[in-house]
Amino acid sequence: MALMEAWYPASRAESWDRVGLIAGDPSAHVTSILLAVDPVSAVVDEAIDEDAGLVITHHPLYLRGTSFLPTSDPKGASITRLIKNDIALFNAHTNADVSADGVGDALAQLVGINSPSPLVPTGIDQAGRPIGHGRIGSIAPTRLGDFLDLVAERLPAGPHGIFGSGDPGKIIERVAVSGGAGDSFLEAAREGGADVFLTADLRHHPASEHLEGGAPALICGSHYATEWPWLPILERKLVQAASTANVEVRVKVSTIITEPWTSHRPTLGGRK
Repeated sequence: MALMEAWYPASRAESWDRVGLIAGDPSAHVTSILLAVDPVSAVVDEAIDEDAGLVITHHPLYLRGTSFLPTSDPKGASITRLIKNDIALFNAHTNADVSADGVGDALAQLVGINSPSPLVPTGIDQAGRPIGHGRIGSIAPTRLGDFLDLVAERLPAGPHGIFGSGDPGKIIERVAVSGGAGDSFLEAAREGGADVFLTADLRHHPASEHLEGGAPALICGSHYATEWPWLPILERKLVQAASTANVEVRVKVSTIITEPWTSHRPTLGGRK
């Protein structure tokens, strides 16, 4: 827990967020850690099968308070099963979004952004590095269509895929990214001079109004897929820290697709 607090301090989380140790003994010694985006029942199954002592997720189990944890409720059932199997649950959410080696950096690295900087700066960390929401920077000049292909190839597989807007033949050089819901950063991408903005969960009206204003092209992936690339980075950090401390810890990144969609079909009706 001390490592996670050092890398992704809880103080950096948004005021509405819930981050940290959700359940478990903070002094317990663990030898197996499972990393996942969401603390859903399938991930709990995997943690039990893997004999994990700790599950670290990006999303919290609860964003709003609750007074009851019955096993008739899916979340109540999940936390009960974790506790019964002596598995701790910890999450780093918006604090991991803004921090170095967090969600923003992971997505920027995935698509090849050179020297990325925060799209929406929020401060400086203890090492003097700028931190904040999203990332923006340059790539080698490339066609938008080719960049779409690269994003589709590198994001984790899933039924959602990606959606894109803009002229596929346009040459792009400046790219903005934000893992997870990116509606609130559309204007920042425009003001930052981005040629294209890669994010997730874009709603119809904000995206349409953004494009009508002559703003950057948009690429919309799934919430899960744009945040998952952080997990391998966290895995490497944990493994390296364990090696430095001469401690044996097994760390696994879950490949369970936890986005809610399970299939995709293009709609074909109404065509003449």
